[in-house]
Amino acid sequence: MRKRTAHRWQLTLTMMIGVFVAVGSFWLVQVVNQSGQEQQADQFLNEPDYIIDRFSLVRMTKEGKPAYIISGDKLTHRPVDDSSDIDKPFLNSLSGRQPPMTIHAETARVDQNNTRVTLNGNVDVVRPASPQAEPMRLQTSTLTVFPDEERMETKAPVQMKLGSTTSSGTGMKTNNATRQLQLGGRGTITMPPKAPR
Repeated sequence: MRKRTAHRWQLTLTMMIGVFVAVGSFWLVQVVNQSGQEQQADQFLNEPDYIIDRFSLVRMTKEGKPAYIISGDKLTHRPVDDSSDIDKPFLNSLSGRQPPMTIHAETARVDQNNTRVTLNGNVDVVRPASPQAEPMRLQTSTLTVFPDEERMETKAPVQMKLGSTTSSGTGMKTNNATRQLQLGGRGTITMPPKAPR
């Protein structure tokens, strides 16, 4: 009888150890698999969720009128930070209060809930002449535009022509709504001679 009881205890103990080893192995496999899946998910986290070729996006004002149009050769949206990269962007401001403006560049990044556009590479800003303002052309290597606020800024060198006056500087801030412009750095301004009277 004692041999049977001892044998049962040994068998029970062996089975319990086996169960613990099996549960421990299962848990370890789950941890390793979960870690591998998280690494794989991180690897694809910055992958685009959609790409649009030759697109055009119209942003409307609160009154239901077009405020500006952003178009380009290709738009790539990344869900990780809700940003979009644009190849050959073209921004056309349609504000009724101020003269319209167009901006071309090589690339752009739209972020901060679609309120900031950072343009890079041969940025060219053109505002045609209007009854309220002379024609303007601004060229720089990088420019950050806040379309909803009608503001632009850069820390890069800037070349600007306003009417027949040319100016240059390093850094610039401009507000199209208030028609204020501030050039930074040691800039130069070249004004044409006054016409004889």
